[in-house]
Amino acid sequence: MPQPPAEHPSASTSLMSAVGAGGGGYGTPAQPSVPPPPPGAPGSNGYSQPTTYTKGQPTPARGTRVNPGAPGAAPGAPAGGPRRGGAPAPAPTGAPGGLGGRTRKARLRVTKADPWSVMKVSFMLSLALGIILIVAAAVLWMTLDSLGVFTSIGKTLTEVTKSDTNAGVNLMDYIGFGKVLTFTTLIAVVDVVLVTALATLAAFIYNAAAGFTGGIELTLAEED
Repeated sequence: MPQPPAEHPSASTSLMSAVGAGGGGYGTPAQPSVPPPPPGAPGSNGYSQPTTYTKGQPTPARGTRVNPGAPGAAPGAPAGGPRRGGAPAPAPTGAPGGLGGRTRKARLRVTKADPWSVMKVSFMLSLALGIILIVAAAVLWMTLDSLGVFTSIGKTLTEVTKSDTNAGVNLMDYIGFGKVLTFTTLIAVVDVVLVTALATLAAFIYNAAAGFTGGIELTLAEED
């Protein structure tokens, strides 16, 4: 009786490998193998990549990720939706500064005043005050003269002080326009010198006092 031909071992092994790769059934096409994610991909090792932000860039709400393709996203920030920690908390509406109705305040202390800067500022302020004083005196004199105040006062003073040997006192000899401007300018110059010197001296005295007391404390609040 003739014996059936023996199957080659290598052919059986190849057939079983093809069946196992096809999903355990005949006629099922082989599925392509999925390549593993790259080592640098987010979540490949179970941990999210750190997010970096540039100085001055507003940070997103807690619990969200920044899309690198979106405008304003930091370089190197991973893309994705909300993290597994939960949805971001909604920002409070109608609150000044977005802090839930509370205004941020900062308590600062003036420990030193630069005498040179104080001298410059006081000089400019006193110079402006002197110019304003001169202009105000000139405008006031011209206004009173146009109203005839100096004329009526001068007539009265002349009639009171005149005599047979004396013609009387002329008021305009003492309060003329030129004399008024000269006197006002002199006062303005003295004011500039005194204010500048006193302000600089006050800066030195303040620095000495602040060394013992710590200086003046100021509380600054952020605008709504």
